Amino acid sequence: MNAPESTTTRPYLIRALHEWCTDNGFTPYVAVRVDDSVQVPREYVNDGEIVLNVGFDATSSLQLGNDYIEFKARFGGKSRDILVPVGRVVAIYARENGQGMAFPPPVDLLPDALSTSLEEVETVSPEASAPDVARVVQLVATDSVSEDGDKPRPPTTPGASRPSLKLVK
Repeated sequence: MNAPESTTTRPYLIRALHEWCTDNGFTPYVAVRVDDSVQVPREYVNDGEIVLNVGFDATSSLQLGNDYIEFKARFGGKSRDILVPVGRVVAIYARENGQGMAFPPPVDLLPDALSTSLEEVETVSPEASAPDVARVVQLVATDSVSEDGDKPRPPTTPGASRPSLKLVK
């Protein structure tokens, strides 16, 4: 199998970091960019993103597949079926210390110039290396109140601040 036919490493890294969190007693969270392909409770989506607790204590029937993350979870006391395409996951990290991994945003969120250049690299030469779109990010906690002073956002767990991604160059 050559490089163009190989699968993405994202689902394998998600499973590995989920296992690492679980083995160390941490709570694994995934940050997801929401679009029509993501099945989550829309009332918990903020700025096109949702953070989900994917720990075994918070989920039922969790499946971390190559294409989708599927599980059942309770939101506001109601059981919901959750379906997240792996390509929409932008980060997985431990709630307790923020350690984890961020992924490049989905292709539809990349700037037009960068996504065009990525397409050209793939069509011109499959052996050529793609531009470095991966960046190091640091997760930092933010207050649960939005910047414009509106009502507080519902936290994913009681008393927890909502994490955010900070670009580190």
